[in-house]
Amino acid sequence: MADENDPLRFENSIIPSGIFKSRSRSLGQQGPKSFDEKEVDNVLEDAIPAVEDRDFKRKQVFHGWTLAWLAYQSTGVIYGDIGTSPLYVYSSTFSSNPSRDDLLGALSLIIWTLFLIVTVKYVLIVLRADDEGEGGTFAVYNLLSRYCNIAERDPKSSNTVRIERYKTTDLGPSNRSIRTWLERSRFARGMLKALAVFGVSLIMADGILTPAQSVLGAIQGLEVVKPDISTGTIIGASCAILIVLFLVQPLGLHKIASVFAPIVIIWLVFNLSFGIYNLVKYDAGVLKAFSPYFAGLWFVRNKTEGWKNLGGILLAFTGVEALFADLGAFSRRAVQLSWLCFAFPCLLFAYIGQAAYISINPAAYANPFFNTVPPGMFYPSLVISILAAVVASQALITSTFQLLSQVMHSSYFPQIKMTYTSDKFHGQVYIGIANWLMMIGTVIVTAVYSNTTKLGHAYGVCVILVTFITTNMILLVALMVWRLNPLLVFAVWLPIVTFDGLYLTSALTKVPEGAWFTLLLAVILASVFILWRYGKESQWSAEGRNRYRLDYLVVKGEDDKIYLNQSFGGGELSAIKGLGIFFDKAGDMVPSVYEHFLQKFEAHHEVVVFLHMRALSVPHVSADERISVTGTSLSNCYRLIVRHGYNDHVVTPDLGRLIYQELRKAVIRAGAKVSASSSPRSDASPANSSSAEEQTETIAVKGSGSDAIQTTLSPTQANIDAQVARRLAALDSAYSTQVVYMVGKEQLRIMPSNNFFKRAVLGLFVGLREITRAKVSSLRVPVDKLVEVGFVKEI
Repeated sequence: MADENDPLRFENSIIPSGIFKSRSRSLGQQGPKSFDEKEVDNVLEDAIPAVEDRDFKRKQVFHGWTLAWLAYQSTGVIYGDIGTSPLYVYSSTFSSNPSRDDLLGALSLIIWTLFLIVTVKYVLIVLRADDEGEGGTFAVYNLLSRYCNIAERDPKSSNTVRIERYKTTDLGPSNRSIRTWLERSRFARGMLKALAVFGVSLIMADGILTPAQSVLGAIQGLEVVKPDISTGTIIGASCAILIVLFLVQPLGLHKIASVFAPIVIIWLVFNLSFGIYNLVKYDAGVLKAFSPYFAGLWFVRNKTEGWKNLGGILLAFTGVEALFADLGAFSRRAVQLSWLCFAFPCLLFAYIGQAAYISINPAAYANPFFNTVPPGMFYPSLVISILAAVVASQALITSTFQLLSQVMHSSYFPQIKMTYTSDKFHGQVYIGIANWLMMIGTVIVTAVYSNTTKLGHAYGVCVILVTFITTNMILLVALMVWRLNPLLVFAVWLPIVTFDGLYLTSALTKVPEGAWFTLLLAVILASVFILWRYGKESQWSAEGRNRYRLDYLVVKGEDDKIYLNQSFGGGELSAIKGLGIFFDKAGDMVPSVYEHFLQKFEAHHEVVVFLHMRALSVPHVSADERISVTGTSLSNCYRLIVRHGYNDHVVTPDLGRLIYQELRKAVIRAGAKVSASSSPRSDASPANSSSAEEQTETIAVKGSGSDAIQTTLSPTQANIDAQVARRLAALDSAYSTQVVYMVGKEQLRIMPSNNFFKRAVLGLFVGLREITRAKVSSLRVPVDKLVEVGFVKEI
């Protein structure tokens, strides 16, 4: 199909509308050509389009007032859960009036837990293990997969993932050995994947429990002023508030956080001021609890009971997983700023102040917050505590949206509609179907459990399991991504994992009392994620077995006609008038829909476009930077990549006109560029000038009169103009005739050679895929111009 004498050879060049193949020619290698010489067929190199830097996701970095605003918003979302823990930690830890030593031991454990687990582990270490700004256990897994060969990748997005695996010589011996073991051990890779998915599932299960726990607890707080309030009233009011809470989610995180932030800030300021007041007025001696001696004495004195009672102290950091899971919505620096400068001091003084009051009035442990409120502040505290407890639900609701978006992007869940709610902060998302399912789930849980004591048993297990999984995954990040010394990593990991282990084993004793529910829910979610991923990997394997280059699939015969390769029957391709636009999900090689169209119909459109949509992690892409046009080995066949932002609408009824206009621009610019590159240099040497003169000829152009205009033309320029004119004429003719959109419909068939278990799993995947797959009717293009080409792949 290629002709080495073609004066218009295409090479990589960049134009405002994108990347295309432009032609160049070495003048010295060609003899002069007459103006009326037969035009040479246009041959373009069949190259895979280049990946640009903007195709890779980059995390946003904020400074100044924008960072301060994000820190303000994060306070309203992230700290509602962990911030309302002072309402019930001491009452959940003790079952009778505590002794001073037990009180100091509990306070010491709270202080060191907030310092070690929340501040050191999460805020200073874990938040640095983000995957381009995204947080959560699944983001840690994605980060590891970019530095180790531990995961299969979706072919349509694999070339836009930034792989940063270190060379073997760049790692220390121990780090290298661990990476080699992880990459070679199928069991280790599977366990790591399962842990990451299970961690995400636990937070999502927590997302159903947390709203029920916090709202129900807030309404139960009314018993302080109205002891005879009925259970039915509490449940009914709780369910009504939950419904309203989920109804406002479509407004977007930016608006919700702006409204919720003042509530949480006032609540935390109340805790700070009440804590200082109680500390000064009652017993400043509780500050001794900063010594870890009292935490150790707790276990010496209480032994097994002290270990079991850790389940109450565990509630002091419930919601800590939201600091990492919500990272994509705010940023690491915003979370660090809001925790270290505001939330952490407020919570420390809250627990210290409550302990100071309880040391003088031990019976106050039963309702630690309200019993320690200074005189005259009871009713304002009651109102703000109820509002804060309601707002506390937002932390895990937001986490669920963030994590589900990661799961979908990594092909662990079907693609469902996701809405980006901010043009400024790119990680803030809303997922409608998840929101409504969570609403239904929380209402059911509220009605079934009916009180916070039962919910509390189910609540803590999720939190500590997630933190334990995170601790061990960060260990691998430290070794293989940060390349730290294993001895240093172990020295930091050991005390943290010991703390996590103590809390985890204590929380697991609550499994029979209600925690089984969240574990079961998490296992179900994780099973769905793993099932979908297994099915997708099987699908990718099937699709990858028959991928062809265009110059292999279609060949040009000696008679200048186009044929299928002999491997596909060798039939001649008949011409179809019009512009055929074939949707291409991968963006390289030959689209499956085009391959099957050729094999089934042995026909070819006058002009063909392989259209690939590439979503970028920005809200908008300007029109002059959106389209990239690339040539192929087949005349009048183009690859066109549309890079679009998440809030751009590209597939519109006039998509055909847009493609036609962009193709015209690309052809014209290609011709103009080659003309410029092939024209004689003004500073050429005499020898070169002579050579250039030999390649020109005088053409007589007859005018309307008797005079003849003598003009000197380069045959190269004439042929280039002819090439451009021929391409434009073919394009104009095809567009004016008809525009047809070709979409592939891939059906999957399970091979009978699979065993029973594998057939069952793949059967579930195929069924779920059929339910959730995008319908061709949803494309916003003229229905009468839309053609669906079906084909079957065996898995």
